[in-house]
Amino acid sequence: MTDGAQPGPDGALRCPWGLSTDDYLAYHDTEWGRPVHGDDALFERLCLEAFQSGLSWLTILRRREGFRTAFAGFRIAEVARFTDADKERLLADAGIIRNRAKIDATLANARVLAGWAPGELDELIWSYAPDPDTRPAPKTLGDVAAVTPESTALAKALKKRSVRFVGPTTAHALMQACGLVDDHLADCVARGATG
Repeated sequence: MTDGAQPGPDGALRCPWGLSTDDYLAYHDTEWGRPVHGDDALFERLCLEAFQSGLSWLTILRRREGFRTAFAGFRIAEVARFTDADKERLLADAGIIRNRAKIDATLANARVLAGWAPGELDELIWSYAPDPDTRPAPKTLGDVAAVTPESTALAKALKKRSVRFVGPTTAHALMQACGLVDDHLADCVARGATG
């Protein structure tokens, strides 16, 4: 199997990873790589990418609604008020990934971000978006980097501001998912989508 764009059920070419399940197909076609703005929306993506670390994204995608319910829709101000009782509730919630370190990081990050000015998280993350004209469109999955200088710098900036559990690989996955970079393959029907 080639790692170049492949025809989907409608015949249009797509990134091969987006064709492996119906869940991935919908995510690939309607969300991944499209610009995401807003502190709470970016906090959600940041948290989910951290929970994904070491796991399949499909595991997270299929539990996303459970995560949203468990973490108050990822509203920073609300998650920042979570108590030890909330933490115990999360550790017992089979609808999410019950990893103590990742839960602790999510709660700690919410407390940190609750002290930021409105729009500050959005502004910080998007300030690391590279100039798209400097990035050639990947032709194959092998051309897609797991880490970039921008993701390394973003991870460092977040860590400096006390945001936990975001390394360069997680930062790059966030940048891909939230449209800071367009890593859809050159021949993919979703490349350049902004809707």
